[in-house]
Amino acid sequence: MTPPNRFPWPPVIYLAAIAVSIVLGIVYPLPWITGPLSDLLFAAGWLVVAAAVAVEVAAFRAFSRARTTVMPTRVSEHLVTTGPFAFTRNPIYLGNTALTIGIGLIVGSLWFLLFAVLAAVTTQKLTIEPEERHLEARFGKKYRDYRARVRRWL
Repeated sequence: MTPPNRFPWPPVIYLAAIAVSIVLGIVYPLPWITGPLSDLLFAAGWLVVAAAVAVEVAAFRAFSRARTTVMPTRVSEHLVTTGPFAFTRNPIYLGNTALTIGIGLIVGSLWFLLFAVLAAVTTQKLTIEPEERHLEARFGKKYRDYRARVRRWL
């Protein structure tokens, strides 16, 4: 069986989104909320980052317990449906998106929020959809039943 992807797109996509957000924030900063609300958004950003890291760690542990690969360039040995995978089919990509949003809230940059959405859409097209086809071909009805129960993102 062939792997779902030949290139590990997600880390490249999210690192590019963060890098471009930083550069654009320096070159062309967008207006940000001021006053007490900015302090709340700063605090919320740290909570979002902490939640994103927790979800990603739990997802990596679920992959490890199932003895299957986390790499989108390798064939899945087992269908993981426990841990955060019981709530979202893509907790790592959800975590990456939340992490990017959280950083944006911490540094007060709309660029991070905009590029987090763009990164999520790009990840869905380049990675998630091929992975879903791979999982359906590999696990058949078991994957289709899981897909019917659990949403792609939230």
